[in-house]
Amino acid sequence: MKHRAYKFRFYPTDEQATLLAQTFGCVRVVYNSILRWRTDEYYQSKAKIGYVQASAKLTQLKKQPELSFLNDVSSVALQQSIRHQQTAFKNFFEGRAKYPTFKSKKHKQSAEFTKSAFKYKDGNIYIAKSKEALSIRWSRLLPSEPSTIAITKDRAGRYFVSCVCEFENKTLPKSDTSIGIDVGIKHLFVTDTGSKIDNPRHTAKYAAKLAKAQKRLSRKKLGSANRAKARLKVARIHAKISDCRLDNLHKLSRKLINDNQVVCVESLRVKNMIKNPRLAKHIADASWGEFVRQLEYKADWAGRSISKIDQFFPSSKRCSSCGYTLPFLALDTRRWVCPECKADHDRDTNAAINIKTAGLAGLAFGENVSLV
Repeated sequence: MKHRAYKFRFYPTDEQATLLAQTFGCVRVVYNSILRWRTDEYYQSKAKIGYVQASAKLTQLKKQPELSFLNDVSSVALQQSIRHQQTAFKNFFEGRAKYPTFKSKKHKQSAEFTKSAFKYKDGNIYIAKSKEALSIRWSRLLPSEPSTIAITKDRAGRYFVSCVCEFENKTLPKSDTSIGIDVGIKHLFVTDTGSKIDNPRHTAKYAAKLAKAQKRLSRKKLGSANRAKARLKVARIHAKISDCRLDNLHKLSRKLINDNQVVCVESLRVKNMIKNPRLAKHIADASWGEFVRQLEYKADWAGRSISKIDQFFPSSKRCSSCGYTLPFLALDTRRWVCPECKADHDRDTNAAINIKTAGLAGLAFGENVSLV
């Protein structure tokens, strides 16, 4: 059995919205207070604070008169925020993330509830300190009773609940097909058969509307109600762009996994590539990292394989017919002729063929092919 999160939108009542606002605020206060305490303790006495000490500090915070409001919300959500902070520190010390940062009320708000803080009954979810069920827009049935739920409110003011459930993983039937893909900006990706999937460029599609909303926002007085409304309109446009992008990536990744036993892709360092000021916006809009992430977890669920080749493999410069590697290939050169075998190559299709060849070789021999 595996665990999977199912995300649904819901519409809280006024009472629930007030309770959730209090919960989000208390979670933020606890997280920030303990993060400040842990940081100060380290710089003052080099003390390393673990989860047990942080949990004891939470008990002390709840006893302080000025923080008595922490007792008005579910203690589980507060405890879970400390667990998340401990995970953040673990990721930092193991080199997977930067130092934990303070939470802001201007960003996405979230609170997590374990089984003791919510009830799942007759297809409805009830959270602690609320008698009414959440008005969830169910898009599918849950495979089992959720073990944990996370409630979030994004910057566009929308509420979502994510239910973590156990589900029986059903692998897809074996397939004899494999595919190599070369991701790009003009085309989201090109396959080894020459198929080119256009990049929808969602950011460019809404650029004029977004610029107009941002201009109106800049003219509003700081701290005014009109500025808050204008900020919400900008956030909704950003949310629309993000939703469209994710929807397209989910559809494409699902089709690739359903149709192929092996998908070969490049291992791209998107964080480094996005430092290019001329291409950063286009690379971020293409969302290559999210695309590969979706391919990986969907392949794991479906019993498929993802083969990632080395980022320095010269897929574009190497002739897929004879193996000759060009010493240099300009980025604006879209077609080139191999000086050895005279084969005429489309740059992206040739790269996809080489990625597929290298990926299948890596699966067969368990190692990367030569980079030269």
